[in-house]
Amino acid sequence: MFAIPGIVLLVAAIYLRPQEVLVPLASVPLLHFALGLAVFGWVLDLRVGFTKLRWSPLDAWVIGFVLWAVAVSLLRTPGRVPAQALELAVCAALYLVVAHGVQTFRGLGVVAGSVLCVVVAVSSVAVEQRLEPMGCVQIDESTPGDTTSGKHDGRPCKVARDCYLGDAEPGAQYMCEHVGWLGTTTVGKGRIRYRGVLQDPNELALVASIGLPLAFAVGFARRRTLWALALLSLVFALVLSAAVLTRSRGGQLVFLAVLAVPFARRFGWRGLALGALLATPLLLLGGRAGGEASSSSVERADCWAEALSIWRAHPLVGAGLGQFGRYHYLTAHNSYLLALAELGLPGMLLFSGLVYTGAKVPFTLWQRSEGARSEGSAESEIVRPWAIALLSAFAGLAVGIFFLSFTYHYVLWIYLGLSAALAAAVERHDVTRRVHLERRDLGLVLAGSVAVIAVVWLYTRAVL
Repeated sequence: MFAIPGIVLLVAAIYLRPQEVLVPLASVPLLHFALGLAVFGWVLDLRVGFTKLRWSPLDAWVIGFVLWAVAVSLLRTPGRVPAQALELAVCAALYLVVAHGVQTFRGLGVVAGSVLCVVVAVSSVAVEQRLEPMGCVQIDESTPGDTTSGKHDGRPCKVARDCYLGDAEPGAQYMCEHVGWLGTTTVGKGRIRYRGVLQDPNELALVASIGLPLAFAVGFARRRTLWALALLSLVFALVLSAAVLTRSRGGQLVFLAVLAVPFARRFGWRGLALGALLATPLLLLGGRAGGEASSSSVERADCWAEALSIWRAHPLVGAGLGQFGRYHYLTAHNSYLLALAELGLPGMLLFSGLVYTGAKVPFTLWQRSEGARSEGSAESEIVRPWAIALLSAFAGLAVGIFFLSFTYHYVLWIYLGLSAALAAAVERHDVTRRVHLERRDLGLVLAGSVAVIAVVWLYTRAVL
């Protein structure tokens, strides 16, 4: 498949950010080059007949969300439409090249395997940070409002005060953090992180946790050997370590949600207990406590309250794409509320429909594979691991994005593409197994969105 190399390069560019590490790549638009290569490969696949144009269950939601966001931009911020349309186009293109460029289980394995590899690489770099000594990091003041990015100046330190002594740059701001491979640094007194779209510890914890199920689908489910089990265990330990060292409470919930799906389905309540037992180190060591945790909770509640306030002022079309920052000094810290505040209730419904359908596809295929498995179908053994893995990933995503502004995050749109790619791979073998949306699904999307608004309103009333 000619689209696969471009997709793999695209995944590497988004997760690893080599252009921020290798100086020669700094001036290369690597993301757009990889995206163009993937699109070109997909066109070649269509020409030679390797892939076909297929309608995915997620396509209507993606088209509706993008068109509505562009319409809102034209209405609210017409001067910024070109830049905002480009950002939306990248998200949609990420989804499209994965959803329609991957239509076989072999291709799905290659792309999901590349996602797993970069998750392991990113988590390894981040975990290694915590093992390194602390050094003075001069904060990069070129980006207004960013007080967490900087470069190690070579001096050791124990506390931030040490960095303002000796050879300190006059007028510069410093932080004292662990300095790891590739020039990455911790933040907030030792919370590990990576670069680019993963420089937030909370986002790193989310991305690492939802990558864990892919290790099951790519490796262990296909070859149930001691080596495969050992590899799965190593990935589990690495992701668990990353979740602990990010000290992300949202990351804790994501990790638990990822484990809950397969264990609960397989063992019921005993499975949930087993999943909690495996996550015991995270529950005991991860997250923040005391005044820091309390301050973070109040801060998040304030962001949620502001999102609801913006929506009440602009209920139908919202404040406009990318306009939340004009009303509040922080982001919404909730993907559903960010869509609600910026794009109004229709925007939230479309976004919720995307996430819901992304989870419905593997859930439906899992149910069908269980039925086929009881009949002795060999095909169910191929579909079932992928359905379990992606459903687990979407369970973690649905929880994690409740606490993060992930609405336009590239990683989310890659996973939406993986869900659609699974549906395409199954449909390629048997068109009668296509996943359809029903009226009940639309009702669940509406009910879920209303429930989110109601729960957040009650919570903010109680906290603030």
